[in-house]
Amino acid sequence: MNKSQSDMKNSTNPPVQVGIMQSHELKFTLNGAYTCAGKTVEGEQTICLDKDAISWNGEHYDNLTFEPMNFTTASFTLNDVTIGVSFHWRRQESQTFRGSLHILIDGDNLVAVNVLPVEDYLKSVISSEMSAHASLELLQAHAVISRSWLLAQIHKDKSASAITDAATGMIDTPDEQIKWWDRDDHELFDVCADDHCQRYQGITRATTDKVEQAIDATRGQVLMYNGQLCDARFSKSCGGVMEEFENCWEPCHHGYLEARRDSKDETDFPDLTREDQAAEWILSKPDAYCNTTDPAILSQVLNDYDQETKDFYRWSVEYRQDELAELIKQRTGIDYGRIRDLQPVARGTSGRLYKLRIVGEKHTRMIGKELTIRYALSPSCLYSSAFIVERHDMDADGYPASIVLRGAGWGHGVGLCQIGAAVMGAQGIDYKTILLHYYPGAAIETLY
Repeated sequence: MNKSQSDMKNSTNPPVQVGIMQSHELKFTLNGAYTCAGKTVEGEQTICLDKDAISWNGEHYDNLTFEPMNFTTASFTLNDVTIGVSFHWRRQESQTFRGSLHILIDGDNLVAVNVLPVEDYLKSVISSEMSAHASLELLQAHAVISRSWLLAQIHKDKSASAITDAATGMIDTPDEQIKWWDRDDHELFDVCADDHCQRYQGITRATTDKVEQAIDATRGQVLMYNGQLCDARFSKSCGGVMEEFENCWEPCHHGYLEARRDSKDETDFPDLTREDQAAEWILSKPDAYCNTTDPAILSQVLNDYDQETKDFYRWSVEYRQDELAELIKQRTGIDYGRIRDLQPVARGTSGRLYKLRIVGEKHTRMIGKELTIRYALSPSCLYSSAFIVERHDMDADGYPASIVLRGAGWGHGVGLCQIGAAVMGAQGIDYKTILLHYYPGAAIETLY
């Protein structure tokens, strides 16, 4: 256990700084008494950036912190918070939070940061990531992984020896662009409030007694592997087989994030790194925990806007030639001209592509990893990179009139599969068994 983890042993409920939003102007309401800059304030507030200073009530500051006089009863409501950044459910809404509001300057924007204890943060995360009415076993499992992931991000090793060329997040040459976002660490706060980190929507997403019970029952519990906090990733649907960490982010293997079939027989799955077996797998609907259409189970995981996505275990998207060429141009910044082909180059253990070659009339370039591919082939974000490519109605020059992507799963597929875990919970499987199914070899320990 490293020093930061040892220090955590002495804490009963450590604080977390969550970046909520950024804008040139912030409008919010203090629902109760707060103190700021030596004053007691409440009600509607407007703060803007004036040159290089924060302007509030005619005065200028380097930063501001609004502290609640009563944590239990006071809250603040931020207007126009964007959720689903870069995803198809993107929208704005007002959100209400407990804890402190810290306002900082970041370039040409103000940044709103919510500071509150980890266990209180988790109550919102569990209710934001899924329904607060999910099964107790699913809620407990998610409480442990959300806590583990958060603390791993806050306390991960930032020594110079850990910052290697392999972890820079970008390989960019004329023939290849391989990018991942995991090393884009937040500098002004610990984690953000959107899907880039974990969904956190304050008390806007109503919690329940069951959520409170799940948080309290697992208080301080985390996943550990070889004495280190687990980087406990999760996604909506693995599509039947889990992906390995290094195929989505930096080339670092984690023994607890390995390929497993999302079923009772965890080892019964084909070699999905092979193109022929990946195609057969994706075009079929093999049995898996996450292969479900049960609305009662899906409603445990999918909040209102998530339920706008009807097909996730297996899905298809079709583009006309002109539509695809313009989309790729807009999303990558490169004019490939007409698209001749999208060629799979390398697949991970779940069949997800982490290298794809775009063959165009003007350019040919390989892109990756999985999220880069998903961004390039969708106006928002493709459900996953586990897809095969079908070219239809070829012309005399070998260009298709349309291209169909037939895919599997929703998200990166690493770690816990939320829909699969919901099915396991509905079957009465306890949360510890659920956790060890998705994080083989990990241990559940109480850190504080």
